[in-house]
Amino acid sequence: MKPLYFFTDRLLAATMIKLLPRRLTPNLITVFRFLTVPVVFFLLIFEHYNWGGGLFLLAVFTDMLDGALARTTNQVTDWGKLFDPLADKLLIGTTAAVLVTHFLSFKLAIAIIIVELLLILSGYYYKYYRRLDIQANYLGKTKMVLQSIGLLALFGSVIGGSSWSWLWPLADDLLIVALIFAILSFFSYRSI
Repeated sequence: MKPLYFFTDRLLAATMIKLLPRRLTPNLITVFRFLTVPVVFFLLIFEHYNWGGGLFLLAVFTDMLDGALARTTNQVTDWGKLFDPLADKLLIGTTAAVLVTHFLSFKLAIAIIIVELLLILSGYYYKYYRRLDIQANYLGKTKMVLQSIGLLALFGSVIGGSSWSWLWPLADDLLIVALIFAILSFFSYRSI
C-alpha cells in the first residue's frame, strides 16, 4: 500500500513543481520556512493576524512542497531529514505560543509546545545516540495536517470576527486531536 503522501506528491509534481525554477532545491524551501518562523511570530505579537495568517499558510504549503519535490526528484538529503521536521515544529510551536495562548488556552499551547519539544529531542536521540534513521510516520504526518488546519481555522476565526466564530471550537477540537496524534507519534518512536 502506498503512503498517503504518494498521491499528494504526484499531484504537486504534475502541477506546482513544474512551475518552480530548477535551481530551487527542497533544502532551500526548508530554509525559507525557517526564515518565516520569526516573521510569523512578530506579526502575531503585534496583532497583524491577516499577514501572520497568510505567511503561516504559505509556510505550511512549503512544507508540502519541499517534501514532494525531494521525493519526486530524488533530492532527499540527510540535512533535509533533520531540519525539515525542525522547521515544522518551530513554525507550529511559535504560532501556538502566541495564537493558541491568546485565543484558546494557555494549557493547550504549553501542551503543544512540550510535545513538539519532546518529538524534536527524541528524533535527535534516535539519530545521534541510537544511530537510527527515523522517518515521519502516518501519526506524525496526520498530527502536522491537523495542527495546520486547526491553526488556520483559528486564524480564520480571529480574522473573520463574529461571522466566523464557529471556527473557534473547530480549531480547539482539531488541536486537541492533533495533540493526541503527537503523543501517539512520540510513543511509536519509543517502541523502536
